[in-house]
Amino acid sequence: MTEQRDKITIKGVEIHLMDPPSVDVEWVGMEEPLIQLLAAWSEDGVDPPMQPRILGKPGVGKTSLAITAAKRMKQDLYITQCTVDTKPDDLIISPVMADDGKIRYMASPLVTAMMRGGICLLDEGNRMSEKSWASIAPLLDMRRSVYSIVAGVEIKARPEFRICVTMNEDASTFEVPEYIHSRLQPAIHMDFPTREEEFRILRGKLDGPTDDMIRQVVDLLQQSHARDEDLSVRDGLNIARYAHRLLKCRAKPDERQALDQSFLQITGETRAPLHGPKLV
Repeated sequence: MTEQRDKITIKGVEIHLMDPPSVDVEWVGMEEPLIQLLAAWSEDGVDPPMQPRILGKPGVGKTSLAITAAKRMKQDLYITQCTVDTKPDDLIISPVMADDGKIRYMASPLVTAMMRGGICLLDEGNRMSEKSWASIAPLLDMRRSVYSIVAGVEIKARPEFRICVTMNEDASTFEVPEYIHSRLQPAIHMDFPTREEEFRILRGKLDGPTDDMIRQVVDLLQQSHARDEDLSVRDGLNIARYAHRLLKCRAKPDERQALDQSFLQITGETRAPLHGPKLV
């Protein structure tokens, strides 16, 4: 195998690699799941690193957890967004037509991470079909490799390579095959942040809204969590952002009205729970 920065040649087959995306997050609180992920990826001198699955409702920070862990390990992170339409070629190598009319083999984010010794996040992995999972099953055991039918080559992962899978808990996902499920260990469960953590997250990401507005949005989030509903930090950020913009665009700003309207338009609820005594 010969290697350049943008491509690798295996048995005479030239495979072009991707650049890692530019992603960064500020991790607030919730140190325990971060410790668990770093432990799963750590070296023990005998066995290869583990392939954890990160479980939780949409918007609890599963992707941010993987980004933060990769940053702690000082490794590039590559992300594959999994869908019901994800095919084996999408996970491994895809053929594309080059300008000269010849076929060019393009490595997926997963294969690029394998070849460069980076980290790959399979985001929302339980949206994929069993056929797609089967194509990467050898990567998830002691073989640590995949085979590209398109390019006709076996690709082995570097020792530094790490992988994890996020899985949403909602009705639009599939059951992961047991032979795959048993390879995706350990399970790291993520819950919603505490009230203090949610305030720090929203305050750190939002410049415009006042502290009082953010506290009211956090109250909404906490009430939703207590009812076991799906209102997430992501929703809270959008509610606060839109309410602040509504205030700026109105001649007679009314924070309560702006929050009510923002809640209705962001969540799609028929009523906003901000009427009555003001939340603090």
